[in-house]
Amino acid sequence: MTSTETPAHSPEPTTNASTAMLAPDAEPHILCTDLVRIFSADGVEVQALQGLNLRVDPGEMVAVVGASGSGKSTLLTILSGLDTATAGVARVAGHDLLSMGGRERVAYQRHTVGFVWQQTSRNLLPYLTAAENVALAMNVAGTLRGAARATRVDELLGLLDVGEMRDRRPGELSGGQQQRVAIAVALANSPQVLLADEPTGELDESTSAAVLEAMRAVNDELGVTTLIVTHDPTVSGHVRRTVQIRDGRTSTEVLRSTRLDEFGEEQHVAEEFAVLDRVGRLQLPHDFMQSLELRDRVRLALEADHVGVWPGDEGRADAAARRSPEAAPQPTAPTGSEPAPPGGSDAPDAAATSRRARRAAERAAEASAAADASAGTDTSAGTETKDER
Repeated sequence: MTSTETPAHSPEPTTNASTAMLAPDAEPHILCTDLVRIFSADGVEVQALQGLNLRVDPGEMVAVVGASGSGKSTLLTILSGLDTATAGVARVAGHDLLSMGGRERVAYQRHTVGFVWQQTSRNLLPYLTAAENVALAMNVAGTLRGAARATRVDELLGLLDVGEMRDRRPGELSGGQQQRVAIAVALANSPQVLLADEPTGELDESTSAAVLEAMRAVNDELGVTTLIVTHDPTVSGHVRRTVQIRDGRTSTEVLRSTRLDEFGEEQHVAEEFAVLDRVGRLQLPHDFMQSLELRDRVRLALEADHVGVWPGDEGRADAAARRSPEAAPQPTAPTGSEPAPPGGSDAPDAAATSRRARRAAERAAEASAAADASAGTDTSAGTETKDER
């Protein structure tokens, strides 16, 4: 299943140096396989993640989107080391998150990953300046000292276009400036992976775009792997790859690229793909299912270069009746078999054929009985009229 579209003003995705030199078989920076997270409260279990699979290679910038309750925030807390999955595999930059001990977890959070929260109050200390907030992160982790630390602070604030705000406290900064400083804090100890939870959730549209562009500049300049979790659809236009989570699983991915059309003009193209897990499961988009009345059971047919999916008997009959009640198929005598779905190569099994034949016979008998009753009524009415005369 693929679909293409051309966004009106989608920025051109760029490839940083670290991504370009990546070996094809390099270990991913983020790898989740059949990830499960179950929460229990008062004897009730809730599955937030139900076998999620995700791979993010070094240097990639990926957005994870989904509705509230889809499991995206749970995924991020697991990847940040703040929570532990119930089952499955979760690895980040060589660290096994399910078996990680307390000492390793602290080092992991200080040096391997950087985190940006949606709420500014969780990112910055209100009584410290922008520069002091960035320096504090290095002080806690014990990285860089003296002039080297001051240089690092100035480099990060300058990269995020808030260098002139270095001596201002968070209360003296706008929402967008606060988030830029928060990104600088998250990058202070040169993490390999940057995680952001709704970084634009409290910002207006124009400020959100500026913050996302700043994150993209950091990704290009430093090569840090970036994963953004959000429900904001505009984020998708700032990243090359968007992963959608539905019901605790990855359902679809959108890949963006630039191509030249027949006139030599550059166009931004987005292609949507369904995600197929290792046991063959995939989730069809809701609009596909509603349009074709797909539910319960569906028919499959293997073709040379694709797999066909058709509604089952009930869904197909209901869809036909809704489109045109008069055009619904009329009962017919059983023939012992029915044609296979378009493009199908195998006949229905004998049991299914027998059930369909019985249903067709019953419908034909009912129609015949109704016709006989109608004819009898007409004859009786004619006789009474003759006797009266």
